[in-house]
Amino acid sequence: MNAFAPHHFTDKRLIAEFGFDAQEIAQATLDLAANEIGLKDWTPSAEDIMAFERVHELESLNEEMLKTDNFRNLLVSQAADMRVVLLLIAGCVVMMRRVKDTEAKAAQRRLAIEAAHIYAPLAHKLGLYKLKSELEDLSLKYLETEAYYMIKEALNATKKSRDAYIENFLAPIHTMLQEAGLRYHMKGRTKSIHSIWQKMKKQKCGFEKVYDLFAIRIILDSAPNKEVAECWKVFSLITNKYESNLKRLRDWVTVPKSNGYESLHVTVLGPENKWVEVQIRTERMDEVAERGLAAHWRYKGVKSSEGGVDSWLAGIRTALEEGRDPHVDDNEGLKENSIYVFTPKGDLFKLPVGSTVLDFAYLIHSKVGNRCVGGIVDGKNVSLRQVLASGQRVEVLVSNNQQPRLEWLNLVVSGHAKSKIRQSLREIKSRDSAMGKEVLERKLKNRKLEWDESILNQLIKKLNYKEAGDFFADILDNKIDLNATLDTYVELQKRDAGVGERAEVKSAEEFNFREVVEPISGASDDVLVIDRNLKGVEFQMARCCHPVYGDDVFGFVSVSGGIKIHRETCPNAHDMRTRFPYRIVKARWAGKGGSTYPITLHVVGQDDLGIVNNITSIIAKEEHIMLRNISIESNEGLFYGELTVMVDDTTQLNGLIKKIRTVRGVKAVSR
Repeated sequence: MNAFAPHHFTDKRLIAEFGFDAQEIAQATLDLAANEIGLKDWTPSAEDIMAFERVHELESLNEEMLKTDNFRNLLVSQAADMRVVLLLIAGCVVMMRRVKDTEAKAAQRRLAIEAAHIYAPLAHKLGLYKLKSELEDLSLKYLETEAYYMIKEALNATKKSRDAYIENFLAPIHTMLQEAGLRYHMKGRTKSIHSIWQKMKKQKCGFEKVYDLFAIRIILDSAPNKEVAECWKVFSLITNKYESNLKRLRDWVTVPKSNGYESLHVTVLGPENKWVEVQIRTERMDEVAERGLAAHWRYKGVKSSEGGVDSWLAGIRTALEEGRDPHVDDNEGLKENSIYVFTPKGDLFKLPVGSTVLDFAYLIHSKVGNRCVGGIVDGKNVSLRQVLASGQRVEVLVSNNQQPRLEWLNLVVSGHAKSKIRQSLREIKSRDSAMGKEVLERKLKNRKLEWDESILNQLIKKLNYKEAGDFFADILDNKIDLNATLDTYVELQKRDAGVGERAEVKSAEEFNFREVVEPISGASDDVLVIDRNLKGVEFQMARCCHPVYGDDVFGFVSVSGGIKIHRETCPNAHDMRTRFPYRIVKARWAGKGGSTYPITLHVVGQDDLGIVNNITSIIAKEEHIMLRNISIESNEGLFYGELTVMVDDTTQLNGLIKKIRTVRGVKAVSR
């Protein structure tokens, strides 16, 4: 490996706290990576150097955050090249070996936490079991000092009896293996202090009650084509001699772990009724177990020039991203389909890749998601559709006026967010439906009409609604001309009762019109002249389109005998002309009568400071126009306003619209 500046990959913060020489630590790290991991001939790229800096910056977070599974996954996600992870593990081992006598106890504790919760699990995932055990034992030494020394002293005190037991246990096995003509050697390995401590906690017992303090390792010198067969042969010999516990059988010879680990583990009942774990493997398997993927690829005979490094790195990434064998804790799995982001307080959350601010808002809480209008990511204002990346700090912006919309389902990727949005949309629809139903009930009561479920179902079907809820919700949103709808309701009632549909409908000829244009033939050629002094005819301006003096209009005869005045461009005009042509009356305006008309203008513009004030100032300066109501909502940098104004005629209205359109930042104005 080519040397490069130590500050590129060492943790400057911890080195300074311990008072170590940075160059010395850097060189020791490179040497360990080369000799104990097999990482050689690599010069980090600029991106790799940035990855080291990002990781060490993340390590400065609070201790509790470092202990989370998500944090370890976030740390690894910062490294595009997995050799960065290997060098980080090597660096942690080097530092842990040197902090025994330091006075910087706080820094020592922090380093031990990093070793225990970040780098030991990563080393385990990569099959670097020797380094993993060393990191676990050293971290226990500084985090649980009393427990560490208690176990260490107990192991020392029982060493002689333990060695004697191992010798007694192995004697018959030696004989059997020699008679079978196998080449081998054996090791009696006391389990690590950390492993024993974990067993004591899990079994809730003292040191003396832990029955499997050591493991026997039988290492065979086998030809490549005989490895599996000879491992199982040894298994057969041992289980013939000693009773086995097949529930504790672990076969990683037939199906190796994703990190390359191969071994056959069996637990047998030895002398004095003590359980003993026996590990059976070959020389090649043993080196892979000790040194991980580096040894795995070397045994495949692949040289660097033949792409061995790339294959090795591919193996590492596979182990880190996809490795989930049934005997490895689930929290050690890491997948690239996740990102990790922080809240402003430093809490860490896991999300699917492609998640947006809206996904994050729903992960925090459904109420936060429902009111989300945007966010602040790393100090910058963003929309709720902004895609997030690992390591970002995200703050959610909310508004009490916000509520979920159907299109939000296209702005999120997480199943959780989609589920919560659908749930909220159903609740909104149910609420709006209930409120719309109340509106209809009041209207029926006002017209002294009875609620008839059968007639109502006919009405809903006639208006092409598949669900009653949609019909009631549209009533609440004023998407339906309610008076015309009630007229249809009455007609259906009469039809249901056997009364002719036209029986009670007055012809336009029956009205006492003023200034009637000379009729040609039939009621359809009479013209209603709209004037507030008109006698004998009751008429109203339709609320669905709000006609104003000067608009092209027509009249629609209601069942009650009154006439509704609609604009020619009314959204309901086509339906009325198609279904009730005999109830259409031509109409025009008389001379100006001094009436004022309420008109709602819809304004869309940039959500800039002062823009609404500029619009209302224009209205205030108009002598004959009065602002009755205004409602404003803002979303994703835009504001949406509804302005209800009182105007005399279309000339005033068109002039006002033209002036509002000149306001800087206004994008659209419509009736």
